[in-house]
Amino acid sequence: MAAPKPVITKKSLADDLAEKYGLTKKDAAAAVNDIFDTLTDALKKGGEVSINGFGKFTVVKMKARNGLNPATGEKIRIKASKSPRFKASKTLKEKVK
Repeated sequence: MAAPKPVITKKSLADDLAEKYGLTKKDAAAAVNDIFDTLTDALKKGGEVSINGFGKFTVVKMKARNGLNPATGEKIRIKASKSPRFKASKTLKEKVK
């Protein structure tokens, strides 16, 4: 049986920060939440988030299109939307190999 793959959560990030930098878990959790809030706000405003050595987050605009309801086969119109995308940097790709 294969070992379970590690999963990083906001809580585990906060716990690691608290231990590494001597912060309270509450302060570390607040810092992690602030980072993600800042990233999200930048993307909401149409910007991009580029983290050197990690990658770039962008928002892609998806045009309205025709589709099919998979349950009924009925033709439907799918509304235009926005979707976040992530492109890993060359550095990250090399480290993961």
